[in-house]
Formats: sequence, structure tokens, C-alpha cells
Amino acid sequence: MAGVFKVHRTWEDWVGMALGVLIGFSPWFTGQQGDAVVSWNAVIVGALVLALAALELAGLQRWEEVCEIVCGLWLIASPFMFGYIATGTLGYWHFVLGVLVVLLAAWELWQDWNLSDKDLARHGQ
Repeated sequence: MAGVFKVHRTWEDWVGMALGVLIGFSPWFTGQQGDAVVSWNAVIVGALVLALAALELAGLQRWEEVCEIVCGLWLIASPFMFGYIATGTLGYWHFVLGVLVVLLAAWELWQDWNLSDKDLARHGQ
């Protein structure tokens, strides 16, 4: 059973893509799409997370997980930087979704850390 958690599975990439969709639509899910900067931030970060997870599904590279970690950290910081942490549920959504993105990407990076380029190329096949 322990070996199951040491192998990067394709379902993890699908979860990453689902997180990207949730992030992108989160202003509308929470009813807080009024601030254009906050909405565009969510759409752009969500699209990046979605695209990076799709790239992982197509061809696994370590830099993709590193970029997802950066996106997740940005999403965690966004409610504080743009000042919407206390204005409703969107700040909490972004904080939690950012933590989930960082955790998933760090887990995937840990799984892929010792793989050779040949092993990375076989991902999803």
C-alpha cells in the first residue's frame, strides 16, 4: 500500500485540472465577481493551474509542479494582497484552494523527484 503513494498517477493530474476550473470560476460560485481585478486574478490563476495540470497529463516534467506551487502560493497571498480576505467567502476559497494546489503539486514533485527523464516520459502510458 505504501508504494501507491510513491507513484505519480494520472488521477492526480485530473484533480489538478479540476482545481484549476474551481479557481477560475470561484468568483461566480461565491457571488463575488464584482471586483474585476480579483475576478481576473482567479481566471488567470485557474487557467494556469488547469494548463499546467494538463501538461503534466500529456508529458511529465518537474518544472510543471514547481510552477503549480508558485500559482498556489500566489493564490494564497492574493486575498491579503488585494484586500478581500475579510469581505466574504472568496478570500477563504482562494486560501483553501491555494493550499490544495500547493499540497498536490508538492506531493507530485516528491513522487517525481528521483525519476529519470525516461521514467518521466512514460507517465500516463
